[in-house]
Parts: sequence; C-alpha cells; structure tokens
Amino acid sequence: MKKVMFVCKRNSCRSQMAEGFAKTLGQGQIEVTSSGLEASRVHPTAIKVMEEIGINITEQTSDPLSDFKAEDYDAVISLCGCGVNLPQEWVLRDIFEDWELEDPDGKPIETFHRVRDEIKARVESLISKLSKLS
Repeated sequence: MKKVMFVCKRNSCRSQMAEGFAKTLGQGQIEVTSSGLEASRVHPTAIKVMEEIGINITEQTSDPLSDFKAEDYDAVISLCGCGVNLPQEWVLRDIFEDWELEDPDGKPIETFHRVRDEIKARVESLISKLSKLS
C-alpha cells in the first residue's frame, strides 16, 4: 500500500482537509499522514467544512514534519508552496508535488469551500496516479 504525506506550513487547514479526503476516498488503497513545518491545531472552520460533506477530521492531529521519516513515504504533497523549505529527502520521493493552494485561514467560509473542493479534485487525481504505480 502506497504511503502519502501531506505537508503544509502549520498543518491546520489545507493538509488536514487533504488527509481527510485521502483517508475517505483512498480507503484501503493508500495510507495517509499530514504534518506541518511547525505544528499547530486542526482549524475549527476546516473541521466544519469537511463535516458539511460528511467527512469527520476531529480525530486528526497537527504534527511537525520532524516527527516522521521521508523514506517511509512514497508520495509527498506540499499544499502551500512550502516545498522549497522542505528537507531534500522529502522532495526526492517517488512522487513530489507542490499544489500551492490559497491559505483559507482568516478568510470567509466561501474561501474554505473553494479550497476544500480544489483539494478534493487533486486528491482524487493523486489516488488515481498512485493506483497506477502499484
């Protein structure tokens, strides 16, 4: 089973939504973790917009990337353009993508909805790509 790491600056909104989508849409196909260059909390609005579509991310935690080993993952996805700040070993995995999605933190709920929907489409594409590598 392929292992995916979603990473963001604070592991609060985008990477948490990506983890929720990947765990739900890729259930039984991929293993998923998310982390941040620094840890914070799972953003309450991220929890809310995911609950609106039936995905519960309340049990997810915000963890620092330094808690994990790059060699344990097949794919690394940066959601915020932070790829340039990642240690080299993370960027050199089989799949590395930097999605550079807008940070919805502090913005209206419509921004959370748009970013959530963009993440869903990209996660679906990623799962499809990973299934072809098996």
